[in-house]
Amino acid sequence: MSDTILHECGIALIRLRKPLSYYIDKYGSAYAMTKMYILMEKQHNRGQDGAGIANIKIDQKPGFRFFSRYRSVKTQPVAHLFKKIAKKYKKAQKEGKDKFRDEQWLKENVAFTGELWLGHLRYGTHGLNSIENVHPFLRQNNWRSRNLVMAGNFNMTNVEELFNVLVDLGQHPKDKVDTVTVMEKIGHFLDEEVQGLFEKYKDRYSNQEVSDIIETELNVQNVLRRACKDFDGGYAMAGLTGSGSAFVVRDPSGIRPAYFFADDEVVVVASEKQAIKTAFNVNYDQIEEIKPGSALIINKNAEYSQQNITPELEKTSCSFERIYFSRGTDPEIYQERKQLGKLLVPQILKAINFDLKNTIFSYIPNTAETAFLGMMAGIEEYLINKQKEIIIEGKPSMDSLDDILSFRPRIEKIVLKDVKLRTFITDDEHRDEMVAHVYDTTYEVVNKGKDTLVVIDDSIVRGTTLEKSILKMLDRLGPKKIVVVSSAPQIRFPDCYGIDMSKMGDFVAFRAVIKLLKEQGKEFLLGEVYEQCQQAKAEQNPANYVKRLYKEFTPEEIAAKITDIVRPEGMKAELEVVYQTIENLHKAIPNHNGDWYFTGNYPTPGGMRVANQSYVNYMEGKLVRAY
Repeated sequence: MSDTILHECGIALIRLRKPLSYYIDKYGSAYAMTKMYILMEKQHNRGQDGAGIANIKIDQKPGFRFFSRYRSVKTQPVAHLFKKIAKKYKKAQKEGKDKFRDEQWLKENVAFTGELWLGHLRYGTHGLNSIENVHPFLRQNNWRSRNLVMAGNFNMTNVEELFNVLVDLGQHPKDKVDTVTVMEKIGHFLDEEVQGLFEKYKDRYSNQEVSDIIETELNVQNVLRRACKDFDGGYAMAGLTGSGSAFVVRDPSGIRPAYFFADDEVVVVASEKQAIKTAFNVNYDQIEEIKPGSALIINKNAEYSQQNITPELEKTSCSFERIYFSRGTDPEIYQERKQLGKLLVPQILKAINFDLKNTIFSYIPNTAETAFLGMMAGIEEYLINKQKEIIIEGKPSMDSLDDILSFRPRIEKIVLKDVKLRTFITDDEHRDEMVAHVYDTTYEVVNKGKDTLVVIDDSIVRGTTLEKSILKMLDRLGPKKIVVVSSAPQIRFPDCYGIDMSKMGDFVAFRAVIKLLKEQGKEFLLGEVYEQCQQAKAEQNPANYVKRLYKEFTPEEIAAKITDIVRPEGMKAELEVVYQTIENLHKAIPNHNGDWYFTGNYPTPGGMRVANQSYVNYMEGKLVRAY
């Protein structure tokens, strides 16, 4: 993706299902730590702003620490975390010698030797990139069962409402952000569940005995049902209690991803299947998806089950996850991305006037490479069919037959990315500052004034990098025409479920519509839609009124205006921007229908409100998030 955006975070959870001594004897003392490191490292694409890890020791004796937590905002946060943990292991091994293989000694003397692990990788979609914003978060209490550790991949659209719920419950939240409100809400009902069990048994048993009973009978499903009933957003939230229970709960539309694997040794959860497969060397068909609206709950005894938490809605899991964010080594995602490229071929052939001989195909690194492979497979397929047609109908001579059969599409690596822009992005204040020379080009491969360059990107959000950098560089090569292809449709609406795409005015497609409305004398619609969006604030289930503006124009008209917008001043080559269609998006990715950033069809009322508010902010000149 040439326009850098931030997005979903990543989670990783491991529960050892046997005594620690089992793993020490079979794998060594660092088994769980090693597996957790692989799980997190294989998801580092999901968060480079920070990382955190927490560990719970189950049934630790009073007087000894039963949980540990490290967080980091270093340049390579995952590596930094595990270097610190490994240092503790090495020190303990040196000091403890033969005791280092003793379960009880390890749990009493060495941090991060518990049975329950929770890791998190953070991409900050807003706010400062400080250590205080890095998950996991702790809610501490001297009752072990009331301690709560949480990390998640989520954004809530109704933070104000959730904040007020906490106030009505009698709490005094320290901040009005979704991480705080979510944890405190779940923590409140965890407290109530624990207190209810205490009241039930206090007259029959000693307090210490009651504490043990609570840890065994704790009903996590009941806690989550009460806490999550008014959440509006996309979420995959993981939590641990101090007593050893664990959960991962998923939103009812399945917007944010969560997968698990379980056998007689472990229960493992991650945001991506590929991470689980690599860390535990299992087959993909052994990895299950946590059902939308459900939670994978692991009790203190390491028994696990999926339990319904909120009524399941139509599944609209994020298609952007498949197009760009998740690792393309997942076989399903790999094939989906190839299909996205292949389905664009008819539009591309039309854009180059079917002149394959004078066309060079390339891609904008790094994530568009798989779509490029699919595009070239489609071009090859077209070429083979065309060759058959010529041979059958034209009866060519031997010389011309050799030319026909030997012709291949021209492929070159034209654009190179030699700086990782994300490394330098830290917070809202600096995120829009562009690094000057992120891309470079390959020279002397274009026949000047004759060749057309086709370059595919996985998506075009703002168009800024195209205008300021890529198109200027490509134009210096002297092509006759440049065709920029997006494997994703036009991004028209803000996202509010995890991706940093919240300001309507940022989208080049929206800017194109504004220009078209003004050019065609339809500017009055801007005010009418503004009034509708203002009135929608009082509606319980509002419509997305911004869609009305896009209905005035065809996707092709909007693409043509986008072409005008991103065209740099003084560019000599002809330019055309080609976008994926919504129909082909769903054809390529049939099982992940979340497309609200393309269509405006949000799965929750909160999404509709965000779209309307984002437009209101644009009209009022407010450069703030709409939720």
